[in-house]
Amino acid sequence: MPTLSAIYRFRRRHLACAALALAASHTFAASCGAPPSGELKAQRIAAVTASRPEPGLYEGPVWVGDALYFSDFSFAKGFPSRVRKLAQDGAVSTVIEDSGSNGLALDADGKLVVASHKDKALVVHDGKGKPVRLAGRFRDNAFNSPNDIAIARDGTIYFTDPDWQKAAAPGGQPVTGIYRVGTDGQVTLVDGARPNPNGIALSPGGDVLYVNANDGVLMAYPIVKGVPQSGQALVSGLDGPDGMALDCHGNLYVTEHGAKRLRAFSPQGRELATIRADANVTNAAFGGKDGKTLYITGAGALWRLPLDVSGMPY
Repeated sequence: MPTLSAIYRFRRRHLACAALALAASHTFAASCGAPPSGELKAQRIAAVTASRPEPGLYEGPVWVGDALYFSDFSFAKGFPSRVRKLAQDGAVSTVIEDSGSNGLALDADGKLVVASHKDKALVVHDGKGKPVRLAGRFRDNAFNSPNDIAIARDGTIYFTDPDWQKAAAPGGQPVTGIYRVGTDGQVTLVDGARPNPNGIALSPGGDVLYVNANDGVLMAYPIVKGVPQSGQALVSGLDGPDGMALDCHGNLYVTEHGAKRLRAFSPQGRELATIRADANVTNAAFGGKDGKTLYITGAGALWRLPLDVSGMPY
Protein backbone atom coordinates (compact mmCIF):
# COMPACT_ATOMS: atom_id res chain seq x y z
CA MET A 1 0.00 0.00 0.00
CA PRO A 2 1.46 3.45 -0.92
CA THR A 3 2.35 5.77 1.92
CA LEU A 4 0.60 9.09 2.42
CA SER A 5 3.77 10.95 1.39
CA ALA A 6 4.01 8.87 -1.79
CA ILE A 7 0.42 9.71 -2.60
CA TYR A 8 1.24 13.39 -2.07
CA ARG A 9 4.12 13.14 -4.58
CA PHE A 10 1.76 11.56 -7.10
CA ARG A 11 -0.79 14.24 -6.36
CA ARG A 12 1.68 17.06 -7.06
CA ARG A 13 2.23 15.67 -10.56
CA HIS A 14 -1.52 15.26 -11.04
CA LEU A 15 -2.26 18.84 -9.94
CA ALA A 16 0.37 20.21 -12.33
CA CYS A 17 -1.24 18.30 -15.21
CA ALA A 18 -4.68 19.51 -14.15
CA ALA A 19 -3.52 23.12 -14.15
CA LEU A 20 -2.16 22.74 -17.68
CA ALA A 21 -5.39 21.13 -18.79
CA LEU A 22 -7.50 23.92 -17.33
CA ALA A 23 -5.33 26.47 -19.10
CA ALA A 24 -6.44 25.00 -22.42
CA SER A 25 -9.69 27.03 -22.06
CA HIS A 26 -12.48 26.24 -24.51
CA THR A 27 -10.61 23.39 -26.21
CA PHE A 28 -10.41 21.51 -22.92
CA ALA A 29 -14.02 22.35 -22.04
CA ALA A 30 -15.25 20.98 -25.36
CA SER A 31 -13.46 17.67 -24.87
CA CYS A 32 -14.06 16.96 -21.18
CA GLY A 33 -17.45 15.32 -21.58
CA ALA A 34 -21.11 16.25 -21.44
CA PRO A 35 -22.61 17.42 -18.14
CA PRO A 36 -25.61 15.53 -16.69
CA SER A 37 -29.21 16.44 -17.36
CA GLY A 38 -32.61 15.45 -15.99
CA GLU A 39 -33.14 13.29 -12.89
CA LEU A 40 -30.44 10.90 -11.69
CA LYS A 41 -29.91 8.75 -8.61
CA ALA A 42 -26.61 8.19 -6.84
CA GLN A 43 -25.79 4.72 -5.51
CA ARG A 44 -24.89 4.21 -1.86
CA ILE A 45 -21.46 2.60 -1.32
CA ALA A 46 -22.13 -0.37 0.94
CA ALA A 47 -18.47 -0.80 1.96
CA VAL A 48 -18.50 2.52 3.87
CA THR A 49 -20.12 1.94 7.25
CA ALA A 50 -20.20 3.80 10.57
CA SER A 51 -16.90 3.90 12.47
CA ARG A 52 -18.43 4.93 15.81
CA PRO A 53 -21.71 4.41 17.68
CA GLU A 54 -22.81 8.08 17.78
CA PRO A 55 -24.65 9.67 14.86
CA GLY A 56 -22.70 12.10 12.71
CA LEU A 57 -21.79 13.20 9.21
CA TYR A 58 -19.31 12.39 6.47
CA GLU A 59 -17.86 15.56 4.94
CA GLY A 60 -15.10 17.16 2.90
CA PRO A 61 -14.48 14.55 0.15
CA VAL A 62 -11.25 14.94 -1.81
CA TRP A 63 -9.72 12.61 -4.39
CA VAL A 64 -6.07 11.89 -3.52
CA GLY A 65 -4.02 9.72 -5.89
CA ASP A 66 -6.20 6.64 -6.33
CA ALA A 67 -8.57 7.00 -3.38
CA LEU A 68 -11.26 9.19 -1.86
CA TYR A 69 -10.48 10.82 1.47
CA PHE A 70 -13.30 12.20 3.62
CA SER A 71 -14.00 13.47 7.12
CA ASP A 72 -16.07 11.38 9.50
CA PHE A 73 -17.26 13.35 12.54
CA SER A 74 -19.85 12.66 15.19
CA PHE A 75 -22.27 14.87 17.10
CA ALA A 76 -20.73 13.84 20.44
CA LYS A 77 -19.15 16.53 22.64
CA GLY A 78 -16.36 18.29 20.75
CA PHE A 79 -17.53 16.82 17.42
CA PRO A 80 -14.68 14.27 17.24
CA SER A 81 -13.54 13.64 13.69
CA ARG A 82 -11.18 11.44 11.72
CA VAL A 83 -10.11 11.32 8.06
CA ARG A 84 -10.97 8.06 6.35
CA LYS A 85 -9.99 6.65 2.98
CA LEU A 86 -11.98 4.69 0.42
CA ALA A 87 -9.66 2.87 -1.98
CA GLN A 88 -10.73 1.96 -5.50
CA ASP A 89 -10.90 -1.71 -4.49
CA GLY A 90 -13.51 -0.81 -1.83
CA ALA A 91 -11.19 -1.08 1.19
CA VAL A 92 -11.89 1.51 3.89
CA SER A 93 -9.25 2.69 6.39
CA THR A 94 -8.46 5.58 8.71
CA VAL A 95 -5.72 7.92 7.49
CA ILE A 96 -5.73 10.56 10.27
CA GLU A 97 -7.19 9.86 13.69
CA ASP A 98 -8.51 12.78 15.76
CA SER A 99 -8.23 15.23 12.85
CA GLY A 100 -11.01 17.52 14.09
CA SER A 101 -11.81 17.97 10.41
CA ASN A 102 -14.73 19.04 8.31
CA GLY A 103 -13.72 20.28 4.85
CA LEU A 104 -10.59 18.95 3.12
CA ALA A 105 -8.55 20.26 0.19
CA LEU A 106 -5.16 19.83 -1.47
CA ASP A 107 -2.57 22.57 -1.91
CA ALA A 108 -0.20 22.90 -4.88
CA ASP A 109 2.32 20.62 -3.17
CA GLY A 110 -0.29 17.90 -2.68
CA LYS A 111 -0.52 18.46 1.08
CA LEU A 112 -3.85 17.90 2.77
CA VAL A 113 -5.38 21.15 4.06
CA VAL A 114 -7.94 20.59 6.82
CA ALA A 115 -10.71 22.88 8.04
CA SER A 116 -10.54 21.92 11.71
CA HIS A 117 -13.28 22.76 14.20
CA LYS A 118 -11.18 21.15 16.93
CA ASP A 119 -8.37 23.65 16.33
CA LYS A 120 -10.64 26.43 15.03
CA ALA A 121 -8.08 26.80 12.27
CA LEU A 122 -6.82 25.66 8.89
CA VAL A 123 -4.28 22.91 9.45
CA VAL A 124 -1.86 21.36 6.94
CA HIS A 125 -0.94 17.65 7.04
CA ASP A 126 2.04 16.59 4.94
CA GLY A 127 1.92 12.91 5.88
CA LYS A 128 5.34 13.07 7.53
CA GLY A 129 5.18 14.83 10.87
CA LYS A 130 3.23 17.13 13.14
CA PRO A 131 0.38 19.08 11.52
CA VAL A 132 1.08 22.75 10.87
CA ARG A 133 -1.43 25.48 11.73
CA LEU A 134 -1.90 27.67 8.65
CA ALA A 135 -4.46 30.23 9.81
CA GLY A 136 -6.02 30.27 13.25
CA ARG A 137 -7.05 33.79 14.19
CA PHE A 138 -8.56 36.97 12.81
CA ARG A 139 -8.45 40.26 14.71
CA ASP A 140 -7.12 38.45 17.79
CA ASN A 141 -10.04 36.01 17.94
CA ALA A 142 -10.21 32.34 17.03
CA PHE A 143 -12.47 31.31 14.18
CA ASN A 144 -15.89 29.74 14.82
CA SER A 145 -15.59 26.36 13.07
CA PRO A 146 -13.82 26.41 9.70
CA ASN A 147 -15.99 24.41 7.34
CA ASP A 148 -15.09 24.29 3.66
CA ILE A 149 -12.03 25.26 1.59
CA ALA A 150 -11.12 26.41 -1.93
CA ILE A 151 -7.50 26.93 -3.01
CA ALA A 152 -6.44 29.11 -5.94
CA ARG A 153 -3.60 28.19 -8.28
CA ASP A 154 -1.30 30.79 -6.69
CA GLY A 155 -1.85 29.26 -3.24
CA THR A 156 -4.42 31.75 -1.96
CA ILE A 157 -6.94 29.96 0.26
CA TYR A 158 -10.59 30.82 0.74
CA PHE A 159 -12.71 29.22 3.46
CA THR A 160 -16.08 29.50 5.16
CA ASP A 161 -16.48 29.87 8.92
CA PRO A 162 -20.05 29.17 10.09
CA ASP A 163 -20.87 28.36 13.70
CA TRP A 164 -22.18 24.81 13.24
CA GLN A 165 -19.41 23.27 15.38
CA LYS A 166 -18.46 26.42 17.30
CA ALA A 167 -18.89 24.58 20.62
CA ALA A 168 -16.01 22.23 19.75
CA ALA A 169 -13.52 24.64 21.39
CA PRO A 170 -13.56 28.02 23.18
CA GLY A 171 -13.68 31.30 21.29
CA GLY A 172 -15.07 32.49 18.01
CA GLN A 173 -15.85 35.41 15.75
CA PRO A 174 -18.66 37.98 16.07
CA VAL A 175 -19.79 37.08 12.53
CA THR A 176 -20.06 33.96 10.42
CA GLY A 177 -17.68 34.80 7.63
CA ILE A 178 -15.96 34.04 4.36
CA TYR A 179 -12.19 34.51 4.58
CA ARG A 180 -9.18 34.83 2.31
CA VAL A 181 -5.69 33.69 3.35
CA GLY A 182 -3.07 35.30 1.12
CA THR A 183 0.17 33.64 0.12
CA ASP A 184 1.83 35.89 2.71
CA GLY A 185 -0.39 34.38 5.42
CA GLN A 186 -2.49 37.53 5.87
CA VAL A 187 -6.14 36.81 6.65
CA THR A 188 -8.87 39.13 5.37
CA LEU A 189 -12.65 39.00 5.64
CA VAL A 190 -14.33 38.66 2.25
CA ASP A 191 -17.92 38.82 3.50
CA GLY A 192 -19.19 38.90 7.08
CA ALA A 193 -22.88 39.40 6.30
CA ARG A 194 -23.85 35.88 5.19
CA PRO A 195 -25.71 33.66 7.69
CA ASN A 196 -23.58 30.54 8.17
CA PRO A 197 -21.72 30.44 4.84
CA ASN A 198 -21.04 26.86 3.90
CA GLY A 199 -20.01 25.47 0.50
CA ILE A 200 -17.22 27.28 -1.33
CA ALA A 201 -15.56 26.77 -4.72
CA LEU A 202 -13.50 28.55 -7.36
CA SER A 203 -14.28 28.66 -11.07
CA PRO A 204 -11.84 26.69 -13.27
CA GLY A 205 -10.23 29.95 -14.35
CA GLY A 206 -9.93 31.15 -10.76
CA ASP A 207 -11.75 34.39 -11.54
CA VAL A 208 -14.97 33.74 -9.60
CA LEU A 209 -15.47 32.63 -6.00
CA TYR A 210 -18.74 30.80 -5.34
CA VAL A 211 -20.22 30.59 -1.83
CA ASN A 212 -23.58 29.39 -0.59
CA ALA A 213 -25.05 30.01 2.85
CA ASN A 214 -27.99 29.35 5.15
CA ASP A 215 -29.94 32.08 3.33
CA GLY A 216 -30.43 29.60 0.48
CA VAL A 217 -28.48 31.75 -1.97
CA LEU A 218 -25.46 30.81 -4.08
CA MET A 219 -23.39 33.97 -4.55
CA ALA A 220 -20.70 34.66 -7.15
CA TYR A 221 -17.84 36.96 -6.13
CA PRO A 222 -15.77 38.17 -9.13
CA ILE A 223 -12.04 38.12 -8.38
CA VAL A 224 -10.11 41.08 -9.76
CA LYS A 225 -6.32 41.14 -9.36
CA GLY A 226 -6.61 38.45 -6.70
CA VAL A 227 -9.22 40.30 -4.64
CA PRO A 228 -12.88 39.17 -4.39
CA GLN A 229 -15.38 41.90 -5.22
CA SER A 230 -18.97 42.29 -4.01
CA GLY A 231 -21.04 39.14 -4.42
CA GLN A 232 -23.94 38.74 -6.82
CA ALA A 233 -26.79 36.27 -6.37
CA LEU A 234 -26.48 33.42 -8.89
CA VAL A 235 -29.07 30.92 -7.57
CA SER A 236 -31.76 31.50 -4.94
CA GLY A 237 -34.16 29.17 -3.15
CA LEU A 238 -31.65 26.44 -2.33
CA ASP A 239 -32.87 24.03 0.36
CA GLY A 240 -30.15 23.87 3.03
CA PRO A 241 -27.17 24.30 0.68
CA ASP A 242 -23.94 22.61 1.73
CA GLY A 243 -20.69 21.63 -0.02
CA MET A 244 -20.14 21.98 -3.77
CA ALA A 245 -18.11 20.49 -6.61
CA LEU A 246 -17.24 21.83 -10.07
CA ASP A 247 -16.87 20.02 -13.38
CA CYS A 248 -14.44 20.97 -16.15
CA HIS A 249 -17.03 23.23 -17.82
CA GLY A 250 -17.37 25.26 -14.62
CA ASN A 251 -20.81 23.86 -13.79
CA LEU A 252 -21.57 23.78 -10.05
CA TYR A 253 -22.87 20.73 -8.21
CA VAL A 254 -24.57 22.01 -5.05
CA THR A 255 -25.64 19.65 -2.28
CA GLU A 256 -28.92 20.45 -0.51
CA HIS A 257 -28.71 18.83 2.89
CA GLY A 258 -32.26 18.11 4.02
CA ALA A 259 -33.63 17.74 0.50
CA LYS A 260 -31.36 14.68 0.02
CA ARG A 261 -30.27 15.90 -3.36
CA LEU A 262 -27.58 17.63 -5.36
CA ARG A 263 -28.41 20.01 -8.18
CA ALA A 264 -26.13 20.96 -11.05
CA PHE A 265 -26.14 24.54 -12.31
CA SER A 266 -24.37 26.24 -15.19
CA PRO A 267 -21.99 29.14 -14.44
CA GLN A 268 -24.91 31.40 -15.38
CA GLY A 269 -27.18 29.78 -12.76
CA ARG A 270 -29.29 27.64 -15.11
CA GLU A 271 -30.40 24.34 -13.55
CA LEU A 272 -29.06 21.34 -15.46
CA ALA A 273 -29.79 18.23 -13.41
CA THR A 274 -30.96 16.83 -10.09
CA ILE A 275 -29.10 13.96 -8.43
CA ARG A 276 -30.93 12.26 -5.58
CA ALA A 277 -29.64 10.25 -2.61
CA ASP A 278 -31.45 8.26 0.10
CA ALA A 279 -30.25 10.34 3.09
CA ASN A 280 -29.13 13.89 3.91
CA VAL A 281 -26.15 15.01 1.83
CA THR A 282 -23.24 17.30 2.76
CA ASN A 283 -20.62 17.65 0.03
CA ALA A 284 -19.31 16.32 -3.29
CA ALA A 285 -16.13 15.78 -5.31
CA PHE A 286 -15.08 14.19 -8.58
CA GLY A 287 -12.71 11.23 -8.62
CA GLY A 288 -11.98 7.84 -10.10
CA LYS A 289 -9.32 6.95 -12.68
CA ASP A 290 -10.73 9.35 -15.26
CA GLY A 291 -12.13 11.96 -12.85
CA LYS A 292 -15.67 11.22 -14.03
CA THR A 293 -17.17 9.66 -10.90
CA LEU A 294 -19.08 12.02 -8.66
CA TYR A 295 -18.76 11.13 -4.97
CA ILE A 296 -21.26 12.51 -2.46
CA THR A 297 -20.92 12.51 1.33
CA GLY A 298 -23.78 12.67 3.80
CA ALA A 299 -25.35 11.50 7.03
CA GLY A 300 -23.32 8.37 7.73
CA ALA A 301 -23.26 7.41 4.07
CA LEU A 302 -21.25 7.84 0.88
CA TRP A 303 -22.62 7.64 -2.66
CA ARG A 304 -21.16 7.59 -6.15
CA LEU A 305 -22.47 8.28 -9.64
CA PRO A 306 -20.51 7.67 -12.86
CA LEU A 307 -20.89 10.61 -15.23
CA ASP A 308 -19.70 11.50 -18.72
CA VAL A 309 -18.05 14.71 -17.54
CA SER A 310 -14.82 15.09 -15.54
CA GLY A 311 -14.47 17.43 -12.61
CA MET A 312 -12.40 18.85 -9.79
CA PRO A 313 -11.07 16.54 -7.04
CA TYR A 314 -12.62 18.59 -4.18
